[in-house]
Amino acid sequence: MKKFQAVYVPVGVPTFHLESAQKMYDGSCALLRKTDKDFVCPDEMLLSIDALRSYLDGVEPDMIVFQNLTFANAAYMGEVLRKFNCPILLWTLREPVIDGTRLRLNSLTGAYSAANTMRSFGVENFGYVFGAPDEDEVVKTVADFVAAARIKFGLRSLKMAAVGHTPTGFGFGRALDSELMSAFGVELEAIEARELINNAKGFSDEECAAFLEKSRCAMCGLEKTPSKNLLDYARLYKAYSDYVEKNGIGALASRCWPDFFTAFGTPVCSVLSMLNDDGIASACEADIYGALSMWIGMKLSGAPVFFGDPVSLDEKENTITYWHCGAAACSLARKDTGATVGVHPNRKIGPAMDFGCEAFENATVFRVGRESDGTFRFFIMEGKALDKPKQFIGTSIVVECENDCRAIVEDSVKDGFEPHFAVIKGHFGNTLEMLADMFGFEVYRY
Repeated sequence: MKKFQAVYVPVGVPTFHLESAQKMYDGSCALLRKTDKDFVCPDEMLLSIDALRSYLDGVEPDMIVFQNLTFANAAYMGEVLRKFNCPILLWTLREPVIDGTRLRLNSLTGAYSAANTMRSFGVENFGYVFGAPDEDEVVKTVADFVAAARIKFGLRSLKMAAVGHTPTGFGFGRALDSELMSAFGVELEAIEARELINNAKGFSDEECAAFLEKSRCAMCGLEKTPSKNLLDYARLYKAYSDYVEKNGIGALASRCWPDFFTAFGTPVCSVLSMLNDDGIASACEADIYGALSMWIGMKLSGAPVFFGDPVSLDEKENTITYWHCGAAACSLARKDTGATVGVHPNRKIGPAMDFGCEAFENATVFRVGRESDGTFRFFIMEGKALDKPKQFIGTSIVVECENDCRAIVEDSVKDGFEPHFAVIKGHFGNTLEMLADMFGFEVYRY
């Protein structure tokens, strides 16, 4: 598998103040390699078309930082666009000295030239940053852009699974394999829920013992689950884990009701909980785009992501509560209660997770959604997860919004967003906006 490659392209001409340009080049290399230790940088500034061509012949970029160390004409960007089609961050350097004497760099004029060339090539979705390598805004923008480009690259090797079909009335989560491949580069395969149920029924207690023990270590009160449901849960966990491992699945969306209650007698909720802690983004109600949203959030944060419905708002606290029946990762649970186990709130069968989530200072609510014409869009909202107990039977998280919660709900309902969202640890709104721009998707930021 090809390794992600970020490439620095610092161009200029030798007629400007090369001492200033060299200082900017050195600072830029240091910043980029701090952002990504494998960032590819040339051994020296690229001050001619021949030097640029020679350098480009030796790289295979998945993203490019194109920087005008000094002014450079349109031919420099033309060489890049002629060879590569990948996300580009255009970086303009601040003029280092304004003292009434010579213009040292003239980077900004070069940026206009480069951007004009990109538009001529039909490249409209590129990133842009202005400033010196030691400026905080530059540091953050570069880091966010690299993170977004990594996600875009990673999606091309993601294999997802649809376990069963979406229930009637839940078609918003349904996905075609051709759409996922063409829009994101993601591979999607499908398996019937009954296949995994049948596999689970064939396992012995001994074969599932390790899965049961692992669950006991992660959950609180699992021993209160009736013996048959407990053993059937372990069988189901093994069936899902075996399937994921055998087929290289990175994210899945599983049908849950009514099949696992009627055909198996035990819910899949806690299985999905454990899979999320195992690093497999796992959504319920067969919501493929919910699982995709979770996978993106997990890659950005390096932690499991909450998946749920917006079910309540409190204007006084400026909060929205997200809830679902009981599939949240155990590691998200409040430390004072742990990942407690209960029963499904409607079917009264367990095990299903039953806890409030821990607080975290920064939170991003995110959704890969669809417009009415089928095009993709991103829902993005930032806030923080509060220290709140379980709000309803099942798993819940309370998010204090940065903007007015009632307006967010009213606007996003009117905008027709789907009722499932991912709640991510950390603020990633800017990165997600960059990712949407790389794909040419509309952004709804609330």
